[in-house]
Amino acid sequence: MNIADCIKKKTLKKLLEEYPFALSFFEQNRLEVLENQNLTFKDYLLSLDEQLVEEEAIDVDALPKELEIYIEQMIEFLGIEKQNGVSSLSILAGHNKLGEPESFGRIDIEPSQIISIVGPTGSGKSRLLADIEWAAQGDTPTGRSILINDEQPDLKWRYSTNKKLVAQLSQNMNFVMDLTAGEFVRMHAESRMVENVEEVTKKILEEANRLAGEAFLVDTPVTSLSGGQSRALMIADTAVLSASPIVLIDEIENAGIDRKKALDLLVSQDKIVLMATHDPLLALMADRRIVIKNGGIHAVINTSEEEKKLLTELEKIDDIMQEARRSLRAGEKLNINLK
Repeated sequence: MNIADCIKKKTLKKLLEEYPFALSFFEQNRLEVLENQNLTFKDYLLSLDEQLVEEEAIDVDALPKELEIYIEQMIEFLGIEKQNGVSSLSILAGHNKLGEPESFGRIDIEPSQIISIVGPTGSGKSRLLADIEWAAQGDTPTGRSILINDEQPDLKWRYSTNKKLVAQLSQNMNFVMDLTAGEFVRMHAESRMVENVEEVTKKILEEANRLAGEAFLVDTPVTSLSGGQSRALMIADTAVLSASPIVLIDEIENAGIDRKKALDLLVSQDKIVLMATHDPLLALMADRRIVIKNGGIHAVINTSEEEKKLLTELEKIDDIMQEARRSLRAGEKLNINLK
């Protein structure tokens, strides 16, 4: 149902549930709709007292179209179109640094899938992430092309500051604003015009503390957060609030966060996740891994059942390491059962 039909057919209550920012439009036009939410907008306008309409100069005929334009502009400004409608991401083959064709036809990725990108330092992992972020159309050094929903991407993915195709997370994330953690998240939530700012803020901070090696408080200044705490906060914020349907992660193995919980959180929000990594634990958490050699995609490997069994053993080792780190931070003696 398009916006015009929503305005015409849905009650004000349903309309505000779908577009909560529309309340600002009604307030600006001095329309007290909250007491009449069981009516459609048209029926509400028809119910207005004629004297009130005349005194307030309410243009009953023009307002529905003005509301439609307002909603369209706010969607454009906020970049909140149904997770931008991405149901698939496809990578079409290009060439490596020697000009040799890549050894695949296309790679199709869907929401809630995790793809790891592995290869030696300098092999071209970050270049692949850049191709996706730029929605390459054979116009980057690799000659690759990116399709969204099996079509050439709209130019909005490249040039709009609000309709970002991807959110990028890396090891190097630092805050420079003089805000507390709570103020930072609340400001972002308000800019997204979510319905329940306090509830969303609480959820993000709780998730961030689940990911961080050491908990922090809502009134902790963001400039005082450790590297791990900063990354935990940004990952939680990206998972819950970002409208970008694709998350690119560039080597977070040393980020000081619970990596598995971070990936689970992102996937639970229907994000497509691609991560460049040297960490075997992260690589095997993925559904597939893309192997980069000499600037090109050398192979695409599905994570096998044998590797999943190996992952279970690696996770046990990782749990031991995490517990050892926790004990060291707490000033405790290490007493870990390795059996």
